[in-house]
Amino acid sequence: MADTALHDHDARLSACPACDAAPLAQRIAGAVGGQGDVILSLPTIHCATCITDVERVLNRHPGVRDARVNLTLRRVTVDAPGMTADELIPVVESIGYEAHGLDPAALSASAADRQGRDILMRIGVSGFAMMNIMILSVAVWSGAEDATRDMFHWISGAIALPTVVFAGQPFFASAWRALRHGRLGMDVPISLALILASSISVYETLHSGRHAYFDAAVMLCFFLLIGRYLDYRTRAVARSAAEELTALEVPRAFRVTSAGDEPVPVSELVPGDLIRIRPGARIPADGEIAQGSSEIDRSLLTGESIPVPAGPGVALSAGEVNLTGPLIMRVTAAGRDSSLARLTALVAAAESARGHYTGLADRASRLYSPMVHLLAFCSFLGWYFTTHDARLALNVAAAVLIITCPCALGLAVPAVITAASGRLFRRGMLIKDGTALERLAEVDAVVFDKTGTLTMGVPQLVSLDGLSPEARPVALALAQGSGHPLSQALAQALTDAGARPAALSDLCEVPGYGIAGTWQGREVRLGRADWLGARHGDARLSASWLSLGQDAPIRLEFSDRLRPGAETCVARILASGRRVMLLSGDAAPVVQDLAQRLGIAEWQAGVTPVEKAETLRGLRQQGLHALMVGDGLNDTAALAEAHVSISPASALDAARTASDMVLMGSDLAPVAEALALARKARARIKENFAISLLYNVVAVPIAIAGFATPLMAALAMSLSSISVTLNALRLR
Repeated sequence: MADTALHDHDARLSACPACDAAPLAQRIAGAVGGQGDVILSLPTIHCATCITDVERVLNRHPGVRDARVNLTLRRVTVDAPGMTADELIPVVESIGYEAHGLDPAALSASAADRQGRDILMRIGVSGFAMMNIMILSVAVWSGAEDATRDMFHWISGAIALPTVVFAGQPFFASAWRALRHGRLGMDVPISLALILASSISVYETLHSGRHAYFDAAVMLCFFLLIGRYLDYRTRAVARSAAEELTALEVPRAFRVTSAGDEPVPVSELVPGDLIRIRPGARIPADGEIAQGSSEIDRSLLTGESIPVPAGPGVALSAGEVNLTGPLIMRVTAAGRDSSLARLTALVAAAESARGHYTGLADRASRLYSPMVHLLAFCSFLGWYFTTHDARLALNVAAAVLIITCPCALGLAVPAVITAASGRLFRRGMLIKDGTALERLAEVDAVVFDKTGTLTMGVPQLVSLDGLSPEARPVALALAQGSGHPLSQALAQALTDAGARPAALSDLCEVPGYGIAGTWQGREVRLGRADWLGARHGDARLSASWLSLGQDAPIRLEFSDRLRPGAETCVARILASGRRVMLLSGDAAPVVQDLAQRLGIAEWQAGVTPVEKAETLRGLRQQGLHALMVGDGLNDTAALAEAHVSISPASALDAARTASDMVLMGSDLAPVAEALALARKARARIKENFAISLLYNVVAVPIAIAGFATPLMAALAMSLSSISVTLNALRLR
């Protein structure tokens, strides 16, 4: 039929590519699995030490294969086949952390908002108390003596002590849970500092001392809470892609019963249920249309804003939007089994994966807690034996305890990963493996497949100029009688041009050659050049030939349409200094033509799947870190062999399973953006480590030398934590 056969992608292309986009989320999520995962909510975790403790105790538990904590979402995903949340919750609670089975309602922003409101309430109480104590302190600073001074101190204590107990509850509760289970969390030194500052003040008041530090204790609590709230707010701004997916989940559906529509929680739906979906509503579960027709917004899956028509038999995925007509859908998967829920778990797992930098931060955090207490104790001893002033020594020890809290170090990596993953997701790039972003930053060579990757794998007619107005109806009638991809492309082009099919008789398709018929007593044919007695011509383009009786055959040329953003993507990668290669199983003239169009100097044609994998292995042996971008079954080995790999969502299941990242939309430009963002993310992580190190190098000696009060230490610690989070948010 054609001079140059197009690469065979019949396994994934249909006559209506837009309609075929429906199961994309189902296919992506299905390639990952994760049905045995147990997800627990951890509302009390807040630092790197918490992550390490929870993961360690779960990974040691029999039956658990892997546990990964997502600090942003405050949850842990446990790979434990056959186990339930009820079995794992006591394991987490045994080390002092609160744990609950994941409630979809708890995933909404309302839970986080409650936490924010609670912190704000405590800030308000401590701030009001602080102002009142400061007013009383003015009288003491103005020269009040003896009984008057003691009275003001006692009034200040009556305000300060209940305030510290109430406002400091988040720190005290966390510290007590840690100590009760033999751990030294980050809130232990903070709690000790608050207790020391309050105790010193009570001691001074009891002994009619000139100085009491009730104002400092309350101010310390006030600023620590402000730091925690600002940390909460910056985390809210860095909302993860998993949370955004979760926001698309629909809590209730209308099940069709003999008594009418029955509103039920989505979690109660089972395969086979019929549910009614009203116009404007979001699809609550996976399924297929049983009745009705409408237009569906699939921008969640494809990134395309143009709605697609849908009728009976068309598959729908949870999270899509029914735009125009009422539908009745037969459920195939709902709740945790839906494609949207599995995509959410996939993104969350990617954000919480443990890369090289994450492990480095965790190891440093584990050493911090014992070192902090040892340093504070040595500071107390040194100052006490030097000055014989217990009050001063305790103040220095308290300042050291606070200023050395490793919150900034704990946030250095998770804040960056969350911000980068969220940005890539919004650009249509789904990260399957959390270490992929780290490996993507190391890429110095990019290898592309041709058909289905750089091109769409769908032929399109180059031009209709060679067809006369008389020949067009005949060509359309012949093309409509054939199922060959080139014939379908010709029929589409002629229909778009306004042609109408001619009346043909004796229509007959000759397998492997083309289709023939009779028009006005003349034999007409559409097919291969050698069947029509024509010369092949330009081997770079696929072609079909049309003959009308004894007239010379007319050549119809077809090209494989470039994927949107392909030219921009390749140009940006080349401009970044990376090596770019094109590997294809197609004929050399076709591959050469595409390589020249895109400016790719290195290309290979007629490459087998084994040769593709060997090429990737060879690049690795040369010391290069290669990114493979491919979509076909013949690319699977190369995708697995590459340092990091990406496949389009339209790829075969095997290719998506082998890849580290999935391109959800049709635009290829996000691949170049991901490469640039990965390097920026690596730079931000290093900057955060540098900020944390610089903070400790400067702040710790100042505290030990006695130049920092506990209040100054609290301000410095909060500033360091906020600075690394804000630095990560620059990625957005």
